[in-house]
Amino acid sequence: MKTEKFDVGGMSCAACAAHIEKDVGKLEGVKKVNVNLLTNSMIVDFDESAVNTEKIEEAVDKAGYEAHVQSISEQTANRETKKIDFVQKEQQEMQKRWWISFGFWIPLLYLSMGSMLGFYIPAFFKGEENTMIFAFTQFLLTLPIAMVNEKYFRNGFKMLFKAAPNMDSLIAIGSSAAILYGIYGLYKIAYGLGHTQPELVHQFAHNMYFESGATILTLITLGKYLESRSKSQTSRAITQLMDLSPKTATVIRDGTEMEVLAEEVKVGDIVAVRPGQRIPVDGVVESGSSTVDESALTGESIPVFKQRGDKVLSASINKSGYLTLKATQVGNDTTLSHIIQLVEEASSSKAPISKLADKISSIFVPVVIFIALVAGIVWFSLGYSFDFSLSIAISVLVISCPCALGLATPVAIMVGTGKGAEHGILIKSAASLEMAHKINTVVLDKTGTLTMGKPQVTDIIPSSAIMQDELLQIAASLEKLSEHPLAEAILEKADKIQLETFAVENFTSLPGKGIVAEAGGNYFLIGNRQLIEEQKIDVQDFDVIATQLAEEGKTPLFVASREKVLGVIAVADPLKPTSKEAVDQFRALGLEVVMLTGDHQKTAAAVQRQLGITAVFSEVLPQEKDKIIVNLQKEGKKVAMVGDGINDAPALMRADLGIAIGAGTDIAIESADVVLMRNDLMDAVSAIRLSNAVIRNIKENLFWAFFYNVIGIPLAAGIFYPLLGWQLSPMFAAAAMSFSSVTVVLNALRLRFFKPSKVKS
Repeated sequence: MKTEKFDVGGMSCAACAAHIEKDVGKLEGVKKVNVNLLTNSMIVDFDESAVNTEKIEEAVDKAGYEAHVQSISEQTANRETKKIDFVQKEQQEMQKRWWISFGFWIPLLYLSMGSMLGFYIPAFFKGEENTMIFAFTQFLLTLPIAMVNEKYFRNGFKMLFKAAPNMDSLIAIGSSAAILYGIYGLYKIAYGLGHTQPELVHQFAHNMYFESGATILTLITLGKYLESRSKSQTSRAITQLMDLSPKTATVIRDGTEMEVLAEEVKVGDIVAVRPGQRIPVDGVVESGSSTVDESALTGESIPVFKQRGDKVLSASINKSGYLTLKATQVGNDTTLSHIIQLVEEASSSKAPISKLADKISSIFVPVVIFIALVAGIVWFSLGYSFDFSLSIAISVLVISCPCALGLATPVAIMVGTGKGAEHGILIKSAASLEMAHKINTVVLDKTGTLTMGKPQVTDIIPSSAIMQDELLQIAASLEKLSEHPLAEAILEKADKIQLETFAVENFTSLPGKGIVAEAGGNYFLIGNRQLIEEQKIDVQDFDVIATQLAEEGKTPLFVASREKVLGVIAVADPLKPTSKEAVDQFRALGLEVVMLTGDHQKTAAAVQRQLGITAVFSEVLPQEKDKIIVNLQKEGKKVAMVGDGINDAPALMRADLGIAIGAGTDIAIESADVVLMRNDLMDAVSAIRLSNAVIRNIKENLFWAFFYNVIGIPLAAGIFYPLLGWQLSPMFAAAAMSFSSVTVVLNALRLRFFKPSKVKS
């Protein structure tokens, strides 16, 4: 079995994706097909002995679309750049079509309906003698709208002839019928003017229906444009991940340092990494010691001390010392490359966007076409004129044209996402909104999501022989010369209360243990328990306190003189002020809350106790985060993942709903479906509630759009004409169709009154 990924072009709705899946699935040797409408991609599992990629592409071409295989050997960045260009091109095309359509539609409506509304109409459009100018100008204004939206006609009629009509088919038939009837009216007007038949001229002058066809195309194009905008922010995560990996590496060969391309590094090569550089490969430290910032990969905010024999990961940052390391995994085998692969696979495996409008139209479209044909034939067979019968058929098509159905989803999404943005909630796509209200499990990353993501001093516990500020002053004076990340927290605390530090001498840093120095003739130490015990200093008085601090997930630093411990300063990554409340709110919404972190079990347990979270996974690697999400999904849970680091990107993509904290990395933000711009976990609660409101609004829109057709179609078909004389001309059918669209838009605008509010626990 082989798996290949394809770029797919030409899809406009879920029916298109289903049609491609059906046709490709029929090929011998194809085991599984997954078409993703949002990312314009397709993944196919197939037997190479029975079918090849050329046959798969050919099947897609025959279905009326285009497909191009993405070879595994291609550079990921090139593939993704190509995809981004494709998506941006689609959005730009829809934007151009909308503005051109709108530009000609407004004067067309003014000309065709202005006189009825009492607007000023130039004299050369008035009177029987100017009827042809009046009518032909409408035709000229309609023509550019039809030409710029020719894709509806091409796709719609193609699917109709394949006996698989979709929304494009109904759009094409309805607008074509109205435009063709208008052209037919031009000939009738010309004939009436030439044969002095003013009744004929007057009849068709007010029944041109060009504006009906143009309105159908313009309003549907507006809906499609709004949909295309939701796709424009996808597919960027992988190229940004690639940018993290260094393009070059310094390799030591035959005792000489040389710079080579990162992909040229081989397993076993000795690689030199200077302070501030990113590590280009996975490897093991051969010589030197340093602190390494692995937050991009592990989520741990505190850099990790590395020395000979320790493992280092690609894309992590060497903070201080000079390191040489032996490459163990290079190229596509590095940790970063695995994360890239996971992000790509998770993105492609997401289900296609399932719009209720497309489901309704799969039944609605062929039924409407059938009703229009039957109505026209029945009235003609009853002895009514061809014009009357054709008018009935067009009225049915026009009034049932799914403008309201097409607008119901994108307009509600546009208003809902706009309202979310006002409250710092960026929702990227319709798929996110469709999924958010189904979520029953929320998985929370710890570092940067539940916590501040930056070490801070949490406790200062002096001995009886010293004051609290004195203890902090000694620690800050020593740490001022240190490069350790915990030193930043101590110095920041000292600066905050405006403590002055004093000069130190004979400063010595003991990697992995702490610092020793002299100040004013006194000898001081600051570091971990191991450093203090090596100096034969009794820690008994602070043993219980230090243990308690460690159990709370804090790092205790002992400050001592040559004879005794002067006190303990605890440093930790503290919880955000709203984390506890947000967890409680998730529970109030009926959601299960799970914490996922790469931190030590003790740190995770401390956070678990403070927040009251029942399920916790600690010491997990990026690949394991992804697997945990998959396992939860296998249990039948709909999972939302909230994170902020690059290590969270695969899990964010794999989850049913990915929510990124706004202050996190660009990779996490691009990988997620929802971004919390204000870096407040309470906004995740609001996002779920906003999703519920938007989905409810969309269902209301679809109901009213469909209910309107149930009432309007019988009227347009002339059911009431024999008894009550009611006949709905295509002109009024178009007006009614437009009114239904306005109703949908007004209903969607109610979402502007949405206000995030707390749920009572």
